[in-house]
Amino acid sequence: MTIISASYKTDIPAFYGGWFRARRMAGSCEVRNAWNGKTFQVSLRDEDCSGFVFWTRNVKPFRDELDRTARTHPFVVQYTVTGYPRSLERSVVASDNAISDIQDISICYGMDTIVWRYDPVVITDATPVAWHIDNFTRLAGALAGRVDEVVVSFAQIYRKTRRNLDHAARETGNGWTDPDDAAKHDLLARLNDIAKQSGLNLSLCAQPALAHGLSAARCIDAARLDNVARSMGHAPVSARTKGARPGCLCAESRDIGGYETCPHGCVYCYAVGNPDKARQAHKDHDPSAAMLGPRTTPAPKEILTA
Repeated sequence: MTIISASYKTDIPAFYGGWFRARRMAGSCEVRNAWNGKTFQVSLRDEDCSGFVFWTRNVKPFRDELDRTARTHPFVVQYTVTGYPRSLERSVVASDNAISDIQDISICYGMDTIVWRYDPVVITDATPVAWHIDNFTRLAGALAGRVDEVVVSFAQIYRKTRRNLDHAARETGNGWTDPDDAAKHDLLARLNDIAKQSGLNLSLCAQPALAHGLSAARCIDAARLDNVARSMGHAPVSARTKGARPGCLCAESRDIGGYETCPHGCVYCYAVGNPDKARQAHKDHDPSAAMLGPRTTPAPKEILTA
């Protein structure tokens, strides 16, 4: 049995819920191998799936599917809420709306089903260190008692990320910087103190050089899924650790998303090289297709070589 990740490559709950429902009913989907371009099939039959991890910035359009999933399988929602200005996040829902969604999911399904992501941390003229301290304090306070973990990491500045950040800076005047490790560690320590004050465990996603005693994140967390399974009355979940990159402690899973398909327009996104093409891909996608996104869309080269 397999843990299904849906998806760190794109926001399936926000934009592709109809496609996901169709593939669940069909019992499988196709996924493109990022290394060799070949496609392979992933079973989505109930008996072949041990649990689901959903990644999103807006779960509201997906609530009916969460209800259906909860009847048969455990799930965890990795919910990103950063509250950044529109110069960085052009079309994500307002942070207050996302907070309300998180609170509702926690009440309906239990705290183990939801993880808050303040990820990635991006330092710009509009979001300097002092801004992050105030913003994180506000968000953590609003989510206290409804989540028990917040996952953080600093933006990975791939070539296409630099290009998109530079383009946004020219358009908006919002310059950016990639701090040195000492400055990053100092901010992480301050965020960790704030998280503790709100009863949250702060974990760091796949950046072990910055850890300095911080917990390492397990974004595909078999133990958390197993806790959810027990609370929902489903079969136990177990899986070996098989991280996607150095420092990643995720459990083995199958991700069913597609690169270059998320229309949120976040300028720091590692999975979208061209936001205009991503918006067009979403507009043109076929909800009945076996694969999400154009078959000819390659993964960003930086991801394969990082």
